[in-house]
Amino acid sequence: MIHCRSPSEKLTALLVSKSTNIGFEPVIKPGEKALTRSRLAAAEWGYWNLPGMSAASGLLVARQGDIDLASDWGGGHVASADGMRFTVPLRSIYTRPNRKYFSTGRGATWLNVVSDRVMGLGGIVMPGTLRDSLGILDAMFNLDGPVRPEIVITDTGSYSDLVFGLFAICGYQFSPRIADISDARLWRLDMARDYGPLQPVSRQRVQVERIRQNWEDMLRVAGSLTTGKVRAYDLLRMMTSGDRMTGLGDAFAHYGRIFKTLHLLQFIDSEAYRRMIGVQLNIGEGRHALARNIFFGRLGELRHAYREGMEDQLGALGMALNAVVWWNTLYMDAAVKELEAGGLTISSEIRSRLSPLVHEHINFHGRYPIVRSHGDGSLRPLRDPAATDE
Repeated sequence: MIHCRSPSEKLTALLVSKSTNIGFEPVIKPGEKALTRSRLAAAEWGYWNLPGMSAASGLLVARQGDIDLASDWGGGHVASADGMRFTVPLRSIYTRPNRKYFSTGRGATWLNVVSDRVMGLGGIVMPGTLRDSLGILDAMFNLDGPVRPEIVITDTGSYSDLVFGLFAICGYQFSPRIADISDARLWRLDMARDYGPLQPVSRQRVQVERIRQNWEDMLRVAGSLTTGKVRAYDLLRMMTSGDRMTGLGDAFAHYGRIFKTLHLLQFIDSEAYRRMIGVQLNIGEGRHALARNIFFGRLGELRHAYREGMEDQLGALGMALNAVVWWNTLYMDAAVKELEAGGLTISSEIRSRLSPLVHEHINFHGRYPIVRSHGDGSLRPLRDPAATDE
């Protein structure tokens, strides 16, 4: 049951309804004007849309960046992209079958981007379980707020030479995790040069002439992607046909092999680089686990047949996740400062290992009291963990 002291909280009630996937019924309260079905439906129609939620999530990202503790988790320049699968029990042209994820049913994928500060930067909905690499660039060009990461991390199955090339020309460092590096190829520019210890493992040559011949078209592609004139998903499919690529696709692949080789060498040489990739991917998995706990209603299934409905619902889920992360960051920062004021030294290493994804203190089920903020910027008194409940 929702308790609401002011009609202005109807948007909060809508966020609870959408992000938890429980529908209108549990949040409707006839005695409160703000929480009648008609008022909630009117607010949903007038204000509840993906651009509005993206703007609100962007504000949360910016506000979290002002909290001191967030800087111990990262500078906001690293992000990961990963897909979260949802079963869709309705007939829809925007779903696909996959027995591993959807059993005998069909489903969709929410491909979302998460920063090293654990905040969601945006996401897109893709049908079924298409390779994430087909949508990662589209997700990167649809981020919430002004934050633009420089390094993009993905899991093993999301990379190819062509994807490396597209990321590089758009100004991103693409850093996928490599599961079996023994199968990876290293490329060189000059076959006559001596590369020392790398000589036996770098026998393939980057065709620089193909890049030079197609460079103007490659720059046009980068401009079209950046301005949103073309989707990376459509572009990748256009430049590949089975195992064959067009001339432009081949040029991008050779361009990508330069940056893929640099990534592989750094991955082999630097333990810190490998650790950064692993930590960031773990952040994404932890955020997905929290998302499953929040999105518990209706068996965690998406009940929208159209893409717009899926995007609105998952946009609400992303906004709720960012609200939880922001809230936890705010109070964890306050707790750290209170401990330090009491004489306890907390090192940056310890602070960097704190996670704003903790949620044992959040009750996702039952009653949802919604009250207006104090408005004076004050925080609630911190609980003493040593105190016993009476």
